[in-house]
Amino acid sequence: MIRHIVLTKFKSGVADETIKEIYNDFAALAKKLPGASDFTGGRSESPEQIERGYMHGFVIDFDNWDALRAYADNEEHKALGGQLVGNAVGGIDGVLVLDLNV
Repeated sequence: MIRHIVLTKFKSGVADETIKEIYNDFAALAKKLPGASDFTGGRSESPEQIERGYMHGFVIDFDNWDALRAYADNEEHKALGGQLVGNAVGGIDGVLVLDLNV
């Protein structure tokens, strides 16, 4: 299984509702795609408080690398990624992506 982890530093002016809408759209996409499951996302509540500005994140699990590749190539995903980048501090510099083989 591949765990896709996305952390975001959202710009200070981005409304919580906008973030919820983007995350809801990612969750809906994950439900539609074969091999994708278990979307979880939201604002950090870490007691360690070492997010370094990456206060929001989400995780999607994929059955395998091919399922992740299909997600990455999906046009709806590309559009949502554009929204994420457009609302992040410094554009793409405000987004971290990790893919772990678990």
